[in-house]
Amino acid sequence: MQKILLFVLTVFLSWSICAQESNSKEDIKVGLVLSGGGAKGLAHIGALKVIEEAGVKIDYIGGTSMGAIVGALYASGYSAAELDSIFRSTNFSSLIQDNLPRSAKTFYEKEDSERYAVTLPFNKFKIAIPQAYSGGQNIYHELVRLLYHVKDVSDFNQLPIPFVCIGTNVETGEEVVLNKGYLPQAIMASGTLPSLFEPSTVDDKVLIDGGVVNNYPIHKVKALGADVIIGVDVQHGLSSREELLSATEILLQINNFRSAEDMEEKSQETNIYIRPNMEDYTVLDFNQGKAIVRMGEEAARKEYVTLKELSIKQNKELKAVKTSAANDSLRINRLVLSGKNSNYTRGYVKGKLRFELGKKISFRKLQQGISNLSATGNFQTIRYKLVSNGIGEDLIIGLEEKPTKTFLRLGAHYDDLYKSAAMINLTRKNFLAKDDVASFDFILGDNVRYNLQYYIDKGSYWSFGFNSRFNDFEKEIDFDVIRSNYEVPNVGNVNTINLGVQDFTNQAYVQTVWQEEFAFTTGIEYKFLKYSTRTLAELENTNETALAQTRMDRNGRTLFEKSNFYSAFGQLTLDSYDDKYFPTKGFYFNGDFHFYVLSSDFNNNFKEFSVSKARIGGAFSIFDNLAINLETEGGFKLGTSNVTTFDFVLGGYGTNLINNFVPFFGYDFLSLPGNSYVKAYGRLDLEIAPKNHLLFAANFANVEDDLFRTGEWFTEPTYSGFAFGYGLESFLGPVQVLYSWSPQVDKGNFFFSVGYWF
Repeated sequence: MQKILLFVLTVFLSWSICAQESNSKEDIKVGLVLSGGGAKGLAHIGALKVIEEAGVKIDYIGGTSMGAIVGALYASGYSAAELDSIFRSTNFSSLIQDNLPRSAKTFYEKEDSERYAVTLPFNKFKIAIPQAYSGGQNIYHELVRLLYHVKDVSDFNQLPIPFVCIGTNVETGEEVVLNKGYLPQAIMASGTLPSLFEPSTVDDKVLIDGGVVNNYPIHKVKALGADVIIGVDVQHGLSSREELLSATEILLQINNFRSAEDMEEKSQETNIYIRPNMEDYTVLDFNQGKAIVRMGEEAARKEYVTLKELSIKQNKELKAVKTSAANDSLRINRLVLSGKNSNYTRGYVKGKLRFELGKKISFRKLQQGISNLSATGNFQTIRYKLVSNGIGEDLIIGLEEKPTKTFLRLGAHYDDLYKSAAMINLTRKNFLAKDDVASFDFILGDNVRYNLQYYIDKGSYWSFGFNSRFNDFEKEIDFDVIRSNYEVPNVGNVNTINLGVQDFTNQAYVQTVWQEEFAFTTGIEYKFLKYSTRTLAELENTNETALAQTRMDRNGRTLFEKSNFYSAFGQLTLDSYDDKYFPTKGFYFNGDFHFYVLSSDFNNNFKEFSVSKARIGGAFSIFDNLAINLETEGGFKLGTSNVTTFDFVLGGYGTNLINNFVPFFGYDFLSLPGNSYVKAYGRLDLEIAPKNHLLFAANFANVEDDLFRTGEWFTEPTYSGFAFGYGLESFLGPVQVLYSWSPQVDKGNFFFSVGYWF
C-alpha cells in the first residue's frame, strides 16, 4: 500500500512541475495586424524593430496596402533591420513615377517620346483621361526581386510566417481575401491606391486598394488562429480642409469616413495597440521615411513592457530564414504568355525582352526586358511571375492590351531656323496589321510641315517601316555659300541672300536589332529638293541677272536646285544616352551611307555618287551634378559627280537639322560648306538645380572639298566656336538660351530653342 501511495505522490509532483513549466511557457499564437497608410506605413518598420527587440515571435501577419507590403516582406523572412535598410536605399519618387529608362525604348519609340509635350488617349472622337498617375511597374519589379526566395510559395500559409492581405473588387465593392497566388501580385493589388496606381487584375477580378473596405484586417488574422493581436495603426482621423491638397488625399478622406468608425471597435479588440503619431505626414511623404520609421519606434517603445511580458510567455523558438533578392542567378528557359493579347505576336514580345531563353541572366536584365515591353505603351502594367520548373524557371507574363489604340498628341516649338511651330499628331496602333503603328504630324507656324511614319515592329525579326516628310524653311545666308555650290550671276554688292529650302522625302526600309543595342537599317529613298531665293528676282532686270531670270519659277523665285533624287541607304545606330538633350551617361553612334543612283538632274550635272557620314560620342558624369558630353563626327562624298546639293554645310544649333546641315557653334546656320568635314564637340553640363542646367560648349572643325583625299582633315582645325548658356527641362521639352561666338567671326549669335525639336 505504501508503495502505491509513493508512486501516486511521485506522479502528482511530476505533473505539478510540468504544469508550472507549462504555465510559464504557454503556446500563445501572436498575430500582427498592419494597417494601410501609404508612406505612413513605413512606421511599421520602426514598430517591428521594437517588437523584435522585446523578443516577441510573430505567428501570423495580416495587412492592407502599405501594411501588406511590409507585412509580406517580414513574413517571407526579412528582419526589421533588413527592411529598414531596403527602404532607406529605395528611391520612392522614381518607383512611383514609373520613369522607364530611355534605353527601354526602341529607336522608333525614342524619337516618338521626344517629340510631343502632351499625349491624350483618343477614342471614338472623345479624349479619355488616364486611369491613374502611374502603372506601378517599377514597384512591381522590386517586389518580384525582393520576394524571389519565396517565388514558388503559392499558399501564403506556407510562408515562414503565414500571411493574408486584403484587396477591393472595384466592380462590386466587395472585400477580396488574398491568401493564395503569386505573392508580389497579391500585395501589389492590396496597395493599388486609387488615382495613384492602375487597378490590378487577379484571378479575373479587377482590384484596388484593400483599405477601401478593410484597412485593418484584424478578424482575418484572428481567423488564422491568433490568440493575441498586436496592431500597428498608422491611420489618422479625418483631415481638415487645409490638409486636403490633392486628389489622393481627398480619396483617402472619403475612405476614412468608414475606416475611422471601424477602428473604434477594432482598436478595442487589439491586445497591444500601437498607434504612431502620423498627423504631420501624408500618404506620399516617402521623403520623410527616416522620421516616419522613428515615429513607429517611439510608439512601440511605449508598449515595450507589455511586449516583453508577452515574449516571456511564448513557447516558440524563432527560426532564421535565408532571404536573397534575385541578382544574377536567373535561367529562364520557358516563356509563357497569358492574358488578353491578340494584336501583338510572340515574336514582338520576345524581341522586346532582348534576352535568349535558356541562358543565365541577371534580374536587372529581366527588368530591362519587361520595361521594354512596358515602354511601348501597348499594355497595362505588366504583371509577371517567376516559377521554378526543375531545370530553370518559367517566365509567365500576363499581357493585357490597353483598349485605346488612338492617341492625340500636341507639341510646340521655337528655334531660329524654323521659327514658331505648333504640332498636332494623330497616332493609331494596329492600323493595318498586328504589331504596327501609324503616326501623322501636322505642323503649323511660320513654316508648314508634315511627318508621316508607319512601322511594323517584329521585335527580334526584321521590322518594316515607311517614312514621308515635308520640310520648308527660309534663311538669310552668306551669298558666298551659294556661289561655292551653284552657278549664279555676279550681282554686285549682295552679301547675303535669302535661301528657301523645300524637302520632300519618302523612305521604305527594313530594320533589325543586333547585339541588343545596335539597330541596322537599310532601304530605298526618294527625295525632291528645291533650293530657291527671292533676292535675285528683286534686283533690276539687268544683263547681270539674265541667268537668274531664266531659272525662275512661277512665284518669281530664282531656282538653284529642283530635282528628284533616288538612292539606296544603310544606317547603323547605337543610342544609349540617358537623355537626348542633357545626357549624363551613355554612348552614341550613327553611321549613314547613301548611294544616289538616279536624278531628274535640274542642273545637268548628275553622275552616280555616294555620301557617307558618322557621329560617335559619349556622356559621363564627373560629379553628381556635373556631366561632360564628348563627340566627334565627319562625312565625305565619293564619286566624280558635280552635284553639290548634298554637300555638308555647318553652322547654327539644333537636334533636328535635315539632310547634311550640321550644327556648329560660333557660326550662323548654313555658313561653312564643303563636300567633306570633320568636327569635334564637347559640352559641360552643370545642373545647378533639378532640371536647371548651366551649359558651356566648344566645337572645332575642318570643312572643304576633298578634305580626306588631300589629308587636310588631320591638321589644326580651321574653324572653332564656343557657346555658353542655360537649359531648362520643361513640360514642353527643353528650353535653351545660348550665346555663341567664334574667334574667326566679328560678332556672336544668340540661339533660342523652346520645346522638343520636330
